[in-house]
Amino acid sequence: MDYDDDDLTDFSDLPIYKKAMELSDIVNRLLEHVEREDLTDTNEAQPHKELMKHYFQNSKEHMLANALIIPAKIAGAHGVNLYDIKMESAALIRKAARELITDARGLQMSGYRDTEYLDLLRSEVDEFRILFAQWVAGFDNDDYIIDRWGLFNPPGVNYDDLDPDDDLPFNPMDFLDDGDDMDV
Repeated sequence: MDYDDDDLTDFSDLPIYKKAMELSDIVNRLLEHVEREDLTDTNEAQPHKELMKHYFQNSKEHMLANALIIPAKIAGAHGVNLYDIKMESAALIRKAARELITDARGLQMSGYRDTEYLDLLRSEVDEFRILFAQWVAGFDNDDYIIDRWGLFNPPGVNYDDLDPDDDLPFNPMDFLDDGDDMDV
């Protein structure tokens, strides 16, 4: 599948965005369900139960945040043409998707019993990963500003390369009127 953002006028038509919204929906449904769920009761000491309860709550909050970050960053990346900005968004999307899996493990470790929902989430993230890789491959690496931090430059461009735009002659006086026509 070829992802050329310029061919689509609306980010909500992107297959990756649609899959991101599906992920968000799965996470919301999973966490809505877990609110009513009785977690596996362990015969652990009270301090351990409190720690697991906190860990469980933390995993839920991170899952919700990551599920929201993914479609938002896709929409943001769609709105720009610069390779380095798109790649920065892509890195955040990848991080959020991977953390969904980590947070799902956290839910499971803290007593979440319905692991089939977590398996579904893992499967959907894996489908998303394929769409993501195709989407990133479609980024135009000829449209960039050098990332002086060195993280998001296109292949072959280094953080300390001379910016080709620096060689362009620029005279600000070319943009100013000579003053003869000005009414004061």
